[in-house]
Amino acid sequence: MLRLNVNGHEHAIEDVADDTPLLWVLRDELKLVGTKFGCGIAQCGACTVHLNGQPIRSCQMPVSAVGSGKITTVEGLAAGETLTALQKAWIEHDVPQCGYCQSGQLMSATALLAANKNPTDAQIDQFMAGNLCRCGTYVRIRKAIHSAAQAVKGNA
Repeated sequence: MLRLNVNGHEHAIEDVADDTPLLWVLRDELKLVGTKFGCGIAQCGACTVHLNGQPIRSCQMPVSAVGSGKITTVEGLAAGETLTALQKAWIEHDVPQCGYCQSGQLMSATALLAANKNPTDAQIDQFMAGNLCRCGTYVRIRKAIHSAAQAVKGNA
């Protein structure tokens, strides 16, 4: 049996092989389906979650490698019904088109803003390069990240 800390809650996971990707434990065992399967080879970013605050690709992370780490999924970003500044900016700038990549995009952008409170366009592009969007909403993603950074700065 494995114990996972996901979105601040402890979960006991039984009957899962140690090499099962974290993605499938989140989706199939914990029913947290916001994290998406994209490519399965950690190249598209749709499966991005945080492990101890750092973005990781859950499709390639064996669940046994998580250990006592703290996992945050897209479902764990908001505080109840209160969205983060980034989630609000995502809505304000109408970022999602098909929406499939958006949970991974949000998780990476959240990590970016945690590390860099006021990123430049070049820094955003570099940090977010591992998250692919088939619909090409990169300009809106960049605008939303800037907007969230300004909103947080204004509330500080």
